[in-house]
Amino acid sequence: MDEALGRGQEGFRATERLARLGAEARRLVVARRAELFVALLLAVMAFNLLSAIGRKSITNDEVVHIPAGYYHLVSGDFRLNNEHPPLIKMWAALPLLLVQPEEPPPPRTSDEDFMERTWGFHSRFWQANRARFEAVSYWPRVMMAPLALALGLVIFVSTRRLFGARAGVLAAALYTVEPTFLAHARVVHTDVAAALVYLLFFYTLYRYAETPTLRRSLLLGLACALALLTKFSMLVLLPVLAAGALARLLAVWRRGSERRRTLVHAGAVALVVLLSVNAAYYFRRPALEEPDVRWVATKSAPVFKEVTGALRALSTVVPTYFLFGFYNVAIHNQYGHSTSLLGRASDLGWWYYFPVAFALKTTLPFLLLSLAALLWALWRGLVRRDRRFLLLLLPLAVYAAISLTSHINIGVRHFLPAYPFLFIASGALLERLLQTAGRRRVPALAMVVVVLGWAGFEAARAYPHYTSYMNQLAAARPHWWYLSDSNVEWGDDVAALADYLKARGETQVRAAISGGWATLNLYGVEHVSLIDAPGHVLPETRYTAIGASYLNGSVVPGGEPGTGRESDEARRDYFAPYRERRPEAVFGNSIYLYRER
Repeated sequence: MDEALGRGQEGFRATERLARLGAEARRLVVARRAELFVALLLAVMAFNLLSAIGRKSITNDEVVHIPAGYYHLVSGDFRLNNEHPPLIKMWAALPLLLVQPEEPPPPRTSDEDFMERTWGFHSRFWQANRARFEAVSYWPRVMMAPLALALGLVIFVSTRRLFGARAGVLAAALYTVEPTFLAHARVVHTDVAAALVYLLFFYTLYRYAETPTLRRSLLLGLACALALLTKFSMLVLLPVLAAGALARLLAVWRRGSERRRTLVHAGAVALVVLLSVNAAYYFRRPALEEPDVRWVATKSAPVFKEVTGALRALSTVVPTYFLFGFYNVAIHNQYGHSTSLLGRASDLGWWYYFPVAFALKTTLPFLLLSLAALLWALWRGLVRRDRRFLLLLLPLAVYAAISLTSHINIGVRHFLPAYPFLFIASGALLERLLQTAGRRRVPALAMVVVVLGWAGFEAARAYPHYTSYMNQLAAARPHWWYLSDSNVEWGDDVAALADYLKARGETQVRAAISGGWATLNLYGVEHVSLIDAPGHVLPETRYTAIGASYLNGSVVPGGEPGTGRESDEARRDYFAPYRERRPEAVFGNSIYLYRER
């Protein structure tokens, strides 16, 4: 009898092992299937980005970023364009080491401040490479696509870890069809990269908190360093790191070995951050150039000694032009940036700018879904104490807080680091709907299909004009009435304008368009500026081209008496007569072309 009982138990254990193996096999099949779906989604996104790059010209900011990135790489000089950290520009410029563009003379240092130095160098760079403009401008933009795909992958991995593989696929799907990301994922800039490193930092922080090891602390330090070298707004992560380290230290204070290990890990994080930041600047910490000292004296006269003293002291451990770049961003935020919102103008912006921009620039299905997911996450996190949702809400709240207090209101792109957490929460909510049983399952499945299908339709409908995309909430007026600057026009339709004019035998156009003063002549059409000194007689041209941001008036510069731009009101209405005219053609919903004769 004992023998029979033993055989029965052995059989039971064998059955149990087979059941576990079956469950594990099913889990692996589901995981592999999810990974395949995400790979296909990202492949479609990559095709979208690469095809759009071939159809769009470089943006206003890329005119500066591409030459600056190349100059950082080949000379190790970080004075150019220092208000943006160098990492992403250098990454984008890597193919130029093979293209070997012509290198203009280096910037002068005796009398040019950092702004004059940057814009002067870019002009010389593009003129020197006029014959190879297409190649020099194309390959750096291609380099941005892998960063966008990496962000999609991190969104999937993060969501899968918190809410399962199917939620990860849904979150990645929402990401790959969102027009705002499709617009900026092909641009040599820091915005999409900032979303990547911000999410990556919190993912590595979460993994470290799960199992604190030296290896994970080193990865956390590296993630933090990558963030700091991508965008200066990522400095907000330093207090997050400090608060996390302090909280852990207090939790283990009475356990000596744990306390020592926590201190070692904190030291490792700090060391990796310092070494990485210095390495990106080639371990160079030169004294601040005299023109840059004068710039500080102009912008911060009451605290000049304190600022320059702090820069000198901190530059013993942190690169000088990393510090100076952060200073310039802080000054930019202090003085603000001319902008507009819903027909109103301001230099300092509005606290509600980014919520409104998000509401207008996001597809309606994702807008409604993300709002529902946010409310659901608040309930699950704060009421039901589900720790997974708190891991989403904290990073979102941190970045929303610094966005709401920003005075640089020139594009929803500055809010992109908050988006991934909304994608993750939305994917989790859709997954929860799909778990609905019984008679409610069919309506829940239909809702998921409608959301994803509608979002995909919006992406297809807007292709490739994602920069100027707005949803149906902005249907009543022209897009430039709602928002300005990189939300509606950024210079990436200059090539289409040039092709249209050349097809009609035109080689000259009077214009006020973003970036056109730098790139239009590279496409074979002379740019005759509509914004010039008083008394200057403009040549007659058959066409006049006005960018959406100039129709809006927010980017029209002030002028001396006699220019018609003496006051804020005058400059914002400088192109008001064109607002009532019917354009002959509109390119990418961003450049309006008017026939004069």
